[in-house]
Amino acid sequence: MEEFHKVRRLPPYVFEQVNRLKASARAAGADIIDLGMGNPDLPTPQSIVDKLCEAVQDPRTHRYSSSKGIPGLRRAQAAYYARRFGVKLNPDTQVVATLGSKEGFANMAQAITAPGDVILCPNPTYPIHAFGFLMAGGVIRSISVEPDDTFFGPLERAVRHSIPKPLALILNYPSNPTAQVATLDFYKEVVAFAKKHDIIVLSDLAYSEIYFNDAPPPSVLEVPGAIDIAVEFTSMSKTFSMPGWRMGFAVGNERLIAALTRVKSYLDYGAFTPIQVAATQALNGDGSDIAEVRNIYKRRRDVMVESFGKAGFDVPPPAATMFAWAKIPEKFRHLGSLEFSKLLVEKADVAVAPGIGFGEQGDDYVRLALVENEHRIRQAARNIKKFLSTADETMHNVISLNAHR
Repeated sequence: MEEFHKVRRLPPYVFEQVNRLKASARAAGADIIDLGMGNPDLPTPQSIVDKLCEAVQDPRTHRYSSSKGIPGLRRAQAAYYARRFGVKLNPDTQVVATLGSKEGFANMAQAITAPGDVILCPNPTYPIHAFGFLMAGGVIRSISVEPDDTFFGPLERAVRHSIPKPLALILNYPSNPTAQVATLDFYKEVVAFAKKHDIIVLSDLAYSEIYFNDAPPPSVLEVPGAIDIAVEFTSMSKTFSMPGWRMGFAVGNERLIAALTRVKSYLDYGAFTPIQVAATQALNGDGSDIAEVRNIYKRRRDVMVESFGKAGFDVPPPAATMFAWAKIPEKFRHLGSLEFSKLLVEKADVAVAPGIGFGEQGDDYVRLALVENEHRIRQAARNIKKFLSTADETMHNVISLNAHR
């Protein structure tokens, strides 16, 4: 039977191939160290869990909730933006709660996209940035992910040669998967460019609080006038170790937020009210929970960079996010990221995310998630060192390690 139209527009899910291999290895008794999926292993802070338990005891919270988020939650998110970024938001018209930033992004695509609309999207990037718009009937034009002066030349050409004119520009800094961080000066240029060409800016700021230097990543909404054309998506998944809770936000331009809110009103009743109550407490907290999570990821990052480097697998230290973006060792680069990722599962008991899953420009790389403790990360490095040091002998009859793509 022929695939349905929207399903046909989606490529095979690259990560599923690694996941199947990982599951098969585990079923056979292998101890797979999973650095693939960005699924935080840290527990949600106890104060947030306690608030959930308290709220769920009230039968009134068991009824349908508010699709756009309960008022207290939207006020807490607005207060967070005021403290963190100095951005003033109206919680009634410029904030909507989402079921994680992924759902918010996908439904924003549904809300604003007409068939054939052109979307400017970084490559590589988190898959929903492109596929949310593909499912909505849009067309993706890839742009650079580098947040520097080289970003704007290709961007100008993309606008000049796109018919129809692009509807929206997607930003994702700190970037998943590349971990690059943008500056406020970069955002100023982006906003000026977007206003000049009448383009919507959609910024994914899911990793705003996972940074490892003294310069917290900025928000595009800090730029004067950005709210005229921009919406930003955030998530509590990484910041508060709440991935399964599915709690996020979209904030910014009133017209765009109203469009997203209207689409969501037809599709969901919002997150379970006790989750929203607990999320409100988290956002109104003193920030100590966030600082603790950040420090844990920083220690893991340092251990990974050091131990993998000693193993012969160079991992540049990421400035932010819970990921490292590492180039495949030269000897294996001709295989591509998917085959190299499979090899790591089969030969080193280590799972990583193949870069091709984030776009064709990522095929020379793999993404490493900081979701195992320091001991397990060191063990992964030892496994990889053994694999790399014996590959010539153990794989000479399987592949040519000197071949080139």
